[in-house]
Amino acid sequence: MDRRPHRAENQRVNWRRVARPDCVAALKTLFVTHESGLDHEMGPGHPERPERLRAIMQGLEQARFASLIRLSAPRAEPEALQRVHPQSYLSALERAAPREGYAALDADTLMCPKTLEAAWRAAGGAVAAVDEVMSGRADNAFVAVRPPGHHAGAHNPMGFCFFNNIAVAARHAEAAHGTERVAIVDFDVHHGNGTQEIFWADETTLFCSTHQAPFYPGTGGRNETGVHDTIVNAPLLAGSTGEAFKEALADRILPRVRDFAPDLILISAGFDAHERDPLGGLRLREADFGDATKRLMEIADRRCGGRIVSMLEGGYDVDALSRSVNAHVLALMGVSGDANT
Repeated sequence: MDRRPHRAENQRVNWRRVARPDCVAALKTLFVTHESGLDHEMGPGHPERPERLRAIMQGLEQARFASLIRLSAPRAEPEALQRVHPQSYLSALERAAPREGYAALDADTLMCPKTLEAAWRAAGGAVAAVDEVMSGRADNAFVAVRPPGHHAGAHNPMGFCFFNNIAVAARHAEAAHGTERVAIVDFDVHHGNGTQEIFWADETTLFCSTHQAPFYPGTGGRNETGVHDTIVNAPLLAGSTGEAFKEALADRILPRVRDFAPDLILISAGFDAHERDPLGGLRLREADFGDATKRLMEIADRRCGGRIVSMLEGGYDVDALSRSVNAHVLALMGVSGDANT
């Protein structure tokens, strides 16, 4: 099904004509989050825990982030979620939500009584960030919310994820802002299998992923290219360093994003490829995430007026996560410097 809005030819929106001037000295970077993300938890010892978001919030309170535009994530409208997830799935999650304790949806993914509110706010944060960036009120955005989203399929939760927030963002950009091409770049250590599934047969959305392989969830091979060759996977072996990550970006992903000429770039920003992360086996450092962000910004500047919306995915060593997010956000802000100072 073609989900793009239909317009007469003279009504088409050519987003690529609206470029950010080279003389801009500072970028308007939006930071979207919500405290409901602190209320969602999946039991003692679970790696996807509220402390992740708390560490990010505290890190971005430093003086050097004072210029961030800050927005509290609204609750997503049902229509926004229904562009990705059928109502039957949304209703099933409502029925599964416990009044107390936990409800296990798979071996890794549990709900507490406050999970759904956090999930609706996470998707709503994605939508709000797209609105702000596409309207020009922000140049780019980082959305720090829980739960994450890239493992969630259209009909199922998986891997700590309930709604596929990045897919919701992409579909909203199409429906509300008339984007004709959206590129999604996922650098989480785990392959974004849910996102790949959702856009497998979609010629208007490019999905590119670097990730560790072989590894959970077992997808993301180079031969997985989608119906229209709009899926690009660049798997990395365990132990790969930032140099291999940069090569994967330079050789397989960045050229495809550049040639796709998107109207908007979305980032599934997982930071669990960091060398200190307990769930991953890659050896990236904070600077690698900052460098990847800058490379994507260079393409965004040339192709879509700098428009980038980044969504938090993984990252389970809270100190490494906070420092990596700092590097990522500083790059979005156009600020050079050490993320650790």
